[in-house]
Amino acid sequence: MAFPHLQQPSFLLATLKADSLNKPFAQRCQDLVKVIEDFPAKELHAIFPWLVESIFGSLDGVLVGWNLRCLQGRVNPVEYSIAMEFLDPSGPMMKLVYKLQAEDYNFDFPVCYLPGPVKASIQENVLPDSPLYHNKVQFPPTGGLGLNLALNPFEYYMFFFALSLISQKPMPMSLHVRTSDCAYFILVDRYLSWFLPTEGSVPPPLSSSPGGSSPSPAPRTPAMPFASYGLHTSLLKRHISHQTSVNADPASHEIWRSETLLQVFVEMWLHHYSLEMYQKMQSPHAKESFTPTEEHVLVVRLLLKHLHAFANSLKPDQASPSTHSHATSPLEEFKRAAVPRFVQQKLYVFLQHCFGHWPLDASFRAVLEMWLSYLQPWRYAPEKQAQSSDSQPRCVSEKWAPFIQENLLMYTKLFVSFLNRALRTDLVSPKNALMVFRVAKVFAQPNLTEMIQKGEQLFLEPELIIPHRQHRHFTVTSSFLSSWPPVVTDASFKVKSHVYSLEGQDCKYTPMFGPEVRTLVLRLAQLITQAKQTAKSISDQYAESPASHSFLSWLGFGTTDPNSCYPGNDLDEMGQDSVRKTDEYLEKALEYLRQIFRLSEAQLAQLTLALGNSRDENGKQQLPDCIVGEEGLILTPLGRYQFAGQMAALCSRNDFLGSFCRYHLTESALSNRHLLSPVGRRPVTSPARGPRLSLRFLGSYRTLLLLLMAFFVASLFCIGPLPCSLLLILGYLLYAVAMTLLTERGKLHQL
Repeated sequence: MAFPHLQQPSFLLATLKADSLNKPFAQRCQDLVKVIEDFPAKELHAIFPWLVESIFGSLDGVLVGWNLRCLQGRVNPVEYSIAMEFLDPSGPMMKLVYKLQAEDYNFDFPVCYLPGPVKASIQENVLPDSPLYHNKVQFPPTGGLGLNLALNPFEYYMFFFALSLISQKPMPMSLHVRTSDCAYFILVDRYLSWFLPTEGSVPPPLSSSPGGSSPSPAPRTPAMPFASYGLHTSLLKRHISHQTSVNADPASHEIWRSETLLQVFVEMWLHHYSLEMYQKMQSPHAKESFTPTEEHVLVVRLLLKHLHAFANSLKPDQASPSTHSHATSPLEEFKRAAVPRFVQQKLYVFLQHCFGHWPLDASFRAVLEMWLSYLQPWRYAPEKQAQSSDSQPRCVSEKWAPFIQENLLMYTKLFVSFLNRALRTDLVSPKNALMVFRVAKVFAQPNLTEMIQKGEQLFLEPELIIPHRQHRHFTVTSSFLSSWPPVVTDASFKVKSHVYSLEGQDCKYTPMFGPEVRTLVLRLAQLITQAKQTAKSISDQYAESPASHSFLSWLGFGTTDPNSCYPGNDLDEMGQDSVRKTDEYLEKALEYLRQIFRLSEAQLAQLTLALGNSRDENGKQQLPDCIVGEEGLILTPLGRYQFAGQMAALCSRNDFLGSFCRYHLTESALSNRHLLSPVGRRPVTSPARGPRLSLRFLGSYRTLLLLLMAFFVASLFCIGPLPCSLLLILGYLLYAVAMTLLTERGKLHQL
């Protein structure tokens, strides 16, 4: 395709739009490569917004673009290869970005498509704390609609790329697509590896001109001395003012793309809940404003894993802030500050939301692994500790103590949140058992528990160690931190600052190794023991004859509770192998919990013994929901009504069995019996409750006296106790059948 160089940009745009409808994908990409190479930036800037939208889809999700989230190499190898080459960090699309960047073009991005807290802040004329938005808000002219951000080409491209993960609705076909095989996921990985390198420096942008490389096209801004990444220092302050500086620092310009990429990813993927919103989320009346998908969480996990590798790629003599000198490069400073400065707060709130609102199913595994990846930065360190010969987990080095202390809530409070989730899940399911095992295994790593406990001790340290310390506020500023000479005091202050900055000054901290959490752990240990026995009973059922159903099942007492362990369980789909896996996961999880919280063998043995004594003659687990008390197991309110679902289902039937059960199990039926009495008693007006089974009448003196009289009379006719009992049962059944029919007929007459 030949494009005359003198044609107008509008004509070029119209031609490309027409070709997008008529030409095949490969030909269109070839034409775009030629256009990018041949046309000057003055003409290319007109097609740039359309091209970005045609690739990543529209922000409202109507246009899907190239559908990168479903594009796989093994399904569409030709289109996949072309798209990946075109969008590669060194590919034609990025050359177009740099070509426009060099000319200082800006593009309008609608504020209404930003994450909720950011959009609300800007609309309320409050500048968000991220320097990504500084000096970019464009107020509409008189009569204009909406606010816009003025973004440079690199920012505009990355905004669309990051938001396409959120704005594009999942396609039906994507339900069967493995996220890690898709073009979008692999592009994220390539961009992270390119702009956040673990080795060397960020490659300079390539020029599309025949002359080769061009100077780094950074935004035309005054330079800022790169002295330090203080916790209150905006990384992009040098980008705020749009003035040309002849003394621009080339070193600082080398990483502006790295800073922008990280901030865009964090803002678009994590900043969907503000700290204020997080406080409201803990109220039962709070409404969810954003629900992440499993694909979203997997991409965030990829970001966290790469950030750990990026931060841990510092040389040993540069990793500690105490070794900081003016000779430290901007990239090294950025590695040290990337996680605490940009990621920690937003990730914590994001995880809290997921732990509290994610469905209680196996899809939570994605959130769990994202959390565990963040908790283990040592897994992504360049130095790899040798695995011990006895396959024991390797010890967590003391060098990670500062990270653990400055991320204390990530370990402790989120662990408690996980406990509360685990207590509400079906642990007989191998997928749920695996999640409990994974968390227990991570926290049981040698020396990790001790470092978490040390962090809690630092937080709970009294405020009166230094007399003037109680008068200081816990505001995080680098100059304030450096004014504290004692190391222990400084560590304690950092832990307190971390907790208070996320939870507020008035937060009530529940120690992970305190009595409250220990009670939850004992409760989980009891549920694990019960789930192991339940899984074994299910395994025994497979060995029985299919015809060996109980009398209650014949009557219709088959469970209908979707949360029950027996039905709808993936054990039914996978059989004996799943029972073996469940038992293995739960056994190891119980051992890890014993190590973490130093549970005694006697406590676990008591749980096993108490649960073992609750079996019936067939060995099936019949223990209802209960808790461990000082004197043994105590029935919970849930345990008292744990068969209510089955009874309600029976009573709702329209056949004779339903009438029979209503006669015996509902209070309304009991009260309606008075309608058949000639005395005409006044009906009971107490509020109706659900079906219930009461056997208290068997303990009354009147019932016992009547039974003794019946046995005495039967003995006069040479009828033994067993035949007499059978006759009494048969007589009551006939009486109950007759009363059921009469009760239903009385209701019909009432109608």
